[in-house]
Amino acid sequence: MSFFSKLKNRMFKSSSRIDEGLEAILEDGGEAEAVDEVVELTVEADPAPATEADPVRDPAPKPEPEPAPKAELPPAPPAARVDKPEPAGKLPSENPAEAPVEKTVKKFTERPIEKPTAKPAEKPGVFGRLLGRGAAEKTVVRRVLDDAMLESLEELLITADMGVDTALRVTANMAEGRYGRKLGSDDIKRLLADEIARIMEPVARPMPLYAKRPQVVLVVGVNGSGKTTTIGKLASQFRAAGKSVVIAAGDTFRAAAVEQLQVWGERAGVPVLTAPEGSDPASLAFDAMTKAEADGADLLMIDTAGRLQNRDDLMQELAKIVRVIRKKDPTAPHNTLLVLDATTGQNALRQVEIFQQVADVSGLVMTKLDGTARGGVLVALADKFGLPIHAIGVGEQIDDLQPFDPDDFARALTGAA
Repeated sequence: MSFFSKLKNRMFKSSSRIDEGLEAILEDGGEAEAVDEVVELTVEADPAPATEADPVRDPAPKPEPEPAPKAELPPAPPAARVDKPEPAGKLPSENPAEAPVEKTVKKFTERPIEKPTAKPAEKPGVFGRLLGRGAAEKTVVRRVLDDAMLESLEELLITADMGVDTALRVTANMAEGRYGRKLGSDDIKRLLADEIARIMEPVARPMPLYAKRPQVVLVVGVNGSGKTTTIGKLASQFRAAGKSVVIAAGDTFRAAAVEQLQVWGERAGVPVLTAPEGSDPASLAFDAMTKAEADGADLLMIDTAGRLQNRDDLMQELAKIVRVIRKKDPTAPHNTLLVLDATTGQNALRQVEIFQQVADVSGLVMTKLDGTARGGVLVALADKFGLPIHAIGVGEQIDDLQPFDPDDFARALTGAA
């Protein structure tokens, strides 16, 4: 299964919210429009040659070169025009041009009665079904894109965690050149996906790799955001790419965090440097840099304890870790990844703001998009901060953390095809 398929399947909570919201918006003031199908163009696109035994397929007979006199042909009863083919020669009608028209009409209206055992018309193919040919009449609900509809769309996007400013910008761009036109659900989804992808295209960038050895990657975030799991997955991917990786278990306050990181280190085949419980995490970071430099490691990934952005004492502790790292290498940390839990919603905006001030965040990783997250907060983050989004996660498996693709994400979020 491709990552987009997995992303779309697991983000159904987000897309279903938007689907339900769009249906409500269209039904409120929308009109159902019938979509007529042209059956004649597809039912008998290639009819078999006509025979005398098949009066329905018998085309209008052409006059013989030497027709018999009209008086010698007995007039056929009206039923003969349907039940059996006309004899050769001129038709009994006074106006021969009318006969082909009459038979053409009867060909479609009387065929089920005349020949119930005839081979049924083949079902339309894939493209025929996509175009709706040969199908029953369908209806599509469309609504005029006016101020009332734009306001409803803004409210829908705000409830999807996109924020007020981003929702206003997206709807304004959607209305440009389309105001006053009737739009259906598929049209709106496509426009939404295009606008979201346009906003997120500039921030979809992988984590940069530098020639500096070791390249120090500091991973920060609030409690339970998925930092430890993200570190293990990234370490596994970098090692698979041929990089030598070392992990430092900087969460020295929770023994469970160290054990969890060691389990991930074993899975990835990466060594994990630890310190006694309650040790100074800044001191561990300094020692880990010395060890990684001596071993010639390409990357050193430093885990940190989860901390709420409104706890000033914990944020100062993180600032101390950064200062100590820079005593060892003034250019470090070379990457500071902020791991965000998608279920936090608009609170993620505040997290980015505070962590960026304290630790110079260089990129984002969004996790838990397979949970109850609406997903729109990622659009708001891209629109407001413009920080690179390196990866997103939709599960606990090793392949559930992948590089961020704006088009896939936009289609999965909006439910667009």
